[in-house]
Amino acid sequence: MSKCTRKRLTAQAVEKAMEQHDGLVHAFIRRQGGGDIPYEEALQAGRVGLWRAIQGYDPGRGTAFSTYAWVAICRHIHSRAKELSRDTDVWWQEAPASWIVPDPAVELERQLVRSVLLDLVSQLPERLHRVIVARYGLGEDPPCLLRELGEELGLTGERVRQLQQEALAWLRHPAHSWRLRRLVGKNTAADYRRALAQNAALRRSRRAKR
Repeated sequence: MSKCTRKRLTAQAVEKAMEQHDGLVHAFIRRQGGGDIPYEEALQAGRVGLWRAIQGYDPGRGTAFSTYAWVAICRHIHSRAKELSRDTDVWWQEAPASWIVPDPAVELERQLVRSVLLDLVSQLPERLHRVIVARYGLGEDPPCLLRELGEELGLTGERVRQLQQEALAWLRHPAHSWRLRRLVGKNTAADYRRALAQNAALRRSRRAKR
């Protein structure tokens, strides 16, 4: 068999696998959402992740393909959403653990972090609390788009974004977030200075727009 024939068969196998497992991409977007990017954009990014998973999967490692592919799909959609989003400074969920199948120790740590996070978020004023829970999927529903949340609250998407920034500024302030920061390793002096600088920059931006 020639090298060209083997290459053609490999391409055919990949194409067949892409068709066979495309439902994983749709399932991920339905369950986890794609951030603020359109469904088709998330679908394309997820398919890139699926393609890479097919290329790199090694059954000898003992991991189910669906688990391996789910993580790859997650990474590519999350990466694409971060590229297109202006609101990427969410230090407590740089790589949401709910997208990955953890071992028991990691799961216990994740539950502790989530408990402390929810306690922190519960201290926000009611409207800000509602925005953060909806935007980052901290309740039972998947993350909500700015436009969708705006329609629900009777506000513009831009106003919802402003409320989100206001809530994030309160949440990242060292005086409020120190317990959570200790758990996620974001409690150095440099982290605190960065948080205060971000909040100061947000205040300057608001004054400049008035």
